[in-house]
Amino acid sequence: MFRISPGGFSLDGRPLRVLSGALHYFRVLPEQWPHRLRMLRALGLNTVETYVPWNLHEPRPGEYDFSGIADLDRFLEASREAGLYAVVRPSPYICAEWEHGGLPWWLLADPEVRALRCQDPAYLAHVDRWFDRLIPLVAAHQVTRGGNVLMMQVENEYGSYGTDSGYLEHLAEGMRARGVDVPLFTSDGPDDFFLTGGTVPGHLATVNFGSRATEAFAGLKRIRPQDPPMCMEFWCGWFDHWGAEHVVREPKDAADTLEEILGAGASVNLYMAHGGTNFSTWAGANTKDPATGAHYEPTVTSYDYDAPIDERGCVTEKFLAFRDVLAQYAQEPLPEPEAPAPLLPAATLELTRAVALFDVLDVLAGEEVRAAEPPSFEDLGIAHGLVLYTSGIPGPRGPYPLSVQGLADRAHVYVDGEPVGVLERDGAESVDGVRVDGERSRVELLVESMGRVNYGAGLGDRKGVRRVLHTQQTLHGWSARAVPLGHGTPDGLPWDAPREEAGGRPGPVFHQGFLELAEPGDTYLALPGWGKGYVWVNGFCLGRYWEARGPQRTLYVPWPLLRTGRNEIVVLELDGRARPAVELREAPDLG
Repeated sequence: MFRISPGGFSLDGRPLRVLSGALHYFRVLPEQWPHRLRMLRALGLNTVETYVPWNLHEPRPGEYDFSGIADLDRFLEASREAGLYAVVRPSPYICAEWEHGGLPWWLLADPEVRALRCQDPAYLAHVDRWFDRLIPLVAAHQVTRGGNVLMMQVENEYGSYGTDSGYLEHLAEGMRARGVDVPLFTSDGPDDFFLTGGTVPGHLATVNFGSRATEAFAGLKRIRPQDPPMCMEFWCGWFDHWGAEHVVREPKDAADTLEEILGAGASVNLYMAHGGTNFSTWAGANTKDPATGAHYEPTVTSYDYDAPIDERGCVTEKFLAFRDVLAQYAQEPLPEPEAPAPLLPAATLELTRAVALFDVLDVLAGEEVRAAEPPSFEDLGIAHGLVLYTSGIPGPRGPYPLSVQGLADRAHVYVDGEPVGVLERDGAESVDGVRVDGERSRVELLVESMGRVNYGAGLGDRKGVRRVLHTQQTLHGWSARAVPLGHGTPDGLPWDAPREEAGGRPGPVFHQGFLELAEPGDTYLALPGWGKGYVWVNGFCLGRYWEARGPQRTLYVPWPLLRTGRNEIVVLELDGRARPAVELREAPDLG
């Protein structure tokens, strides 16, 4: 039995210091889980921690997916086989720089859900149904049933968000009612308002921080004097946003803080031990002001996090520095780290076929929806992708500004089929000098969604356009056609047209090429000269690129996505800057 006392943790009567590392199964391909888990052991850890993203497992209400990269049962079994205990943080909200903090997009389409992360009855009904499916699966892996799960978390950093203690108690009671008998815990920042808002009486409180460990544990002790010290998230690196600088932390500085944590007799969870990748459209977003939700900052595709085990699974200088610290607390000699899969040689690949998006809109888009004002992505029933909004401006008139309110998140604007500008959330939100010479001009906005905000007041981040104006007039009478993007290559693309004949009007273009391999291996895909878009490898969406913005300039391609022989590469370029070739590189460029 795993027990908690003021002096620390014990398992079956023997003291146990939890030396954990975060490794999210949903950011690493299943074929790579065993290697990454063994690397945690080689680092000197005895436990793996993972979140559980609700939106990955329930993409639509009542439709569940626990296969492939979502096979939580298999991951927990793999962690046990690797000789690791597990700490599970099972939602409904996870933050994690993940799309909407793990909350499903379709909650925003349910008119009965009035609020998130509280005792809103409709929200709790969805959570309870989800827990009916999830919690028994995790409970089967508890140490009390012969498994390796030591403890489970109630919500996540709730003190950073709200004060509905009844909501937290509902979740804790629901976990107990569904079979959880290992200890429950919360994790929050060490300041008093975090801990008084986010903890649950009778359950362990832990703290999250990146530095000043002694000060943080003192803050925890003031509020929860009976709880043993544990840092549930030691932020040993950080994540990146598009258009910002790549963030790194000097290895010695991070190792010194780790030594401070362990020197205080505390348990620890390295966040992250191995970051992985925000594949497909799963990258989230932040806002510069979490209290107001202002100033949107989308997260990049890589979740390398400057972690001690890098995105490809390699040893880093930080790994060696941490291993030196952790070896002092090991009960036995540490295993040696293992090399990841070999790298493919550098190469350039021509993408010889192309299809213009507007030429295949009837193939890719759903049914046209008409409304007085632009419907949201959620209203249209899609999580992410593109929506083509079409209306008109009566004339003759102008020239006047064409402006957009409530844009989420980026729009290519066309007037009578010609591009007139690109608008962005918290950036340029109007096009000047739009005139109508005849009786009417057609206005089109091709809106792309980026990640939904995953932290703070910006939760509930609906995608699309709220209002479009020409001068002070609101434009009415809209049609909308949705093109879902993400997990698989769009079906039905007619690749037979030669590249130079693709497309009769300006707009996004799909490009296709093939990579011949004698044997699969890891690689990094670079798109020099391109603008912004999405990449698929053999039908799997690697994620978004934004070459024109950075800081990330390469996408990690894990070896399990490739196969001997012919491999398909598809790129959707949104901004029309494509040089129809991509490069395979032997090193990442994260900025």
